[in-house]
Amino acid sequence: MTDRTLPTLGFADTPAKHPLTYPGRPITRPTLLTAGELWELTPTPGGRLGTWTVDTSPGAGPTENPEPLDTLLTTLGHPPTPHRHPVIAVGSNASPAQLHHKLSRPGHPATVPMVPVDVHGIAVGCSAHIGRYGYVASAPYTAPGARTPLVIGWLDTEQLAAVDATEYPNYRRVLLPGTEYPMVMPSGERLGGAYLYVGERGVLMSPDGTERPLPGGGDQSALLTRLLAGSPRLRELLGPDPGTWVARAAADPAVRTSGTRIFQEEGWALPQPDLLRCPQDEHKDPDGPADPTSPASPTDPRGPRGPRGPKSYGALTSPE
Repeated sequence: MTDRTLPTLGFADTPAKHPLTYPGRPITRPTLLTAGELWELTPTPGGRLGTWTVDTSPGAGPTENPEPLDTLLTTLGHPPTPHRHPVIAVGSNASPAQLHHKLSRPGHPATVPMVPVDVHGIAVGCSAHIGRYGYVASAPYTAPGARTPLVIGWLDTEQLAAVDATEYPNYRRVLLPGTEYPMVMPSGERLGGAYLYVGERGVLMSPDGTERPLPGGGDQSALLTRLLAGSPRLRELLGPDPGTWVARAAADPAVRTSGTRIFQEEGWALPQPDLLRCPQDEHKDPDGPADPTSPASPTDPRGPRGPRGPKSYGALTSPE
């Protein structure tokens, strides 16, 4: 029987547990993450995601009669794709090991379709903050003319809330419109839109000013070494090396806050106002209908999102 478990397939490292492995190994072909395993998805030319087939064969050969994804999801007791929410990953959410860690709980392993998608007009930088696990995570920025291969995960409503909890308050989830930022699926389908977590503090420029913005998603140790070399204050707070950085930052929220403040005071943070102007999930009346396309009020005590109302894949790609 074919072993499709994450460790066997080379997805053992989880950045939340091993910070210097950030952003983790991403998927590179359409995949269904389910119960800690990866099942291959085959696109249907021109077809919607739910019609793609899943290879569930126990052996090395392909399945004789592969099931459509929506049929399998329903059989497993999970929401089908029209009721899921497409979320673009620019960092560790593209890693099935990290996503499994974030979304699974005892007796309830995560099930998420994950698909590599070309996204136009977006590139990957480094968020101008230090995250809870001690690493400097990735964040998107606008890059006209760019065509970046990223990963979209189709999350159900409960999973979306769980990922939100790991991203806020350092990121804001916005709805990236496919009209301005085209997204092309392997099947050829163009998405009407997808969610994206945008860094509230912008992205980092390189300490020596040679790269604006600093590329994200690479070797975390090399990134932290470069940042330490660029600031005596960071070396005093987090040095002398990447191992010390992540250990100190993960252990103490005050250290993370101080390091993030140093990024700002060194002048390394580059805001992303265009992305932050994209629509967010918010509604004013907790007993009224959701309006996922209206911007949040800066004085809203609930923060940058409302408690319900995110647009689904079906809503984004079908006439409403």
